[in-house]
Amino acid sequence: MGRDGRADVSTVAAACPSPPALPPGLAKRPRRAYLQGVPLRSAPLPPALDARSRRLLRALIAQYIRDGAPVGSRTLAKHAGLDVSPATIRNVMADLEEIGLVATPHTSAGRVPTAQGYRLFVDSLLQVAPPDQGEVERLRSRLPAGQGTQQLLSSASELLSAMTHFVGLVTVPGREQFAFRHIDFVPLDARRVLVILVFTDNEVQNRIIETARPYEASELEQAANYLNAHFAGRQLRDIRAQLLRELQETRSAMERALSVAVELSEGAFGEPATAPDSVLVAGQTRLMGVQDLSDLERLRELFEAFARKRELVQLLERCIHAKGVRLFIGEESGLAPLDRCTVVTAPYTAGGQVLGVLGVIGPTRMDYDRVIPMVQATAQALGAAISRG
Repeated sequence: MGRDGRADVSTVAAACPSPPALPPGLAKRPRRAYLQGVPLRSAPLPPALDARSRRLLRALIAQYIRDGAPVGSRTLAKHAGLDVSPATIRNVMADLEEIGLVATPHTSAGRVPTAQGYRLFVDSLLQVAPPDQGEVERLRSRLPAGQGTQQLLSSASELLSAMTHFVGLVTVPGREQFAFRHIDFVPLDARRVLVILVFTDNEVQNRIIETARPYEASELEQAANYLNAHFAGRQLRDIRAQLLRELQETRSAMERALSVAVELSEGAFGEPATAPDSVLVAGQTRLMGVQDLSDLERLRELFEAFARKRELVQLLERCIHAKGVRLFIGEESGLAPLDRCTVVTAPYTAGGQVLGVLGVIGPTRMDYDRVIPMVQATAQALGAAISRG
């Protein structure tokens, strides 16, 4: 257990050693280090399971993900590849239910996995194959370099939604994380100036600032020339700090021009009054067709959470320093509207810097071995496109 009370993947894996060889239908595939164990509650892990229990749990979850119906003992006996009777399987299922890994819906004698069961499955039993190279190339072709970052982010969230048939989302990095390339000041009236900022990621922003006094067009041009000549390629927060230092140190004829640049940059390089959304969400309506989320009241709560976005941003920010894909299953997210959902996330980087997080929201009954590598591949393709600029 880590310092923050979270159980690490290695902890679960140690408790549940690898199962024996499986029949061809459930044969292992190469596993990649995508997963970051993220149980966010301090509930104790289940006791170590023997090989037969692990195999039956894995078969039950795989069957339930495929069919969406409670899985009975006879079905498990047919698909698990074990030479055991349905009665023996019923006994094993009763043990798994007692420790909270499966549950019996009141309408059926079959069993379904719980959130804790999914967590054990994802951390210890799931075999995740690398994404198909053809899919990776298609991803890259749909996230081409040369677009503005905002367009790339929008495309990434829509792509994730289309590929997984769930909700795609991506956090938007602040402008302070990018260097600026060029600036122009255009006078609008006596004390309002239009600022045109061009960033190195091809994003263009227009901002209107109010000044303490009227400026001549020549003063605005001189200030823009000074900023473009001395600060192109640097981040906004660095420019503000450097300008203030220079103003304090200089006593030359440039002092007046420099003071103009300082005042204009204070407004131009701050956050705009109407900042863009901090998270982009795509494909919310796809959840309306998901069997496990068909309750209208639950859908209403989900859509309200998507509209507010604040809680989603806070959830995604908890994943910003993850080394790979991170999952929140059911109540692990801490958000009541998502208690029957799984959130799969991965950070995206450019130039060695983490810019944000993208991911999908879908039902806990999702095809994890397909969704996990898809999220990771999209994060890599998005970061590469931003890096190429």
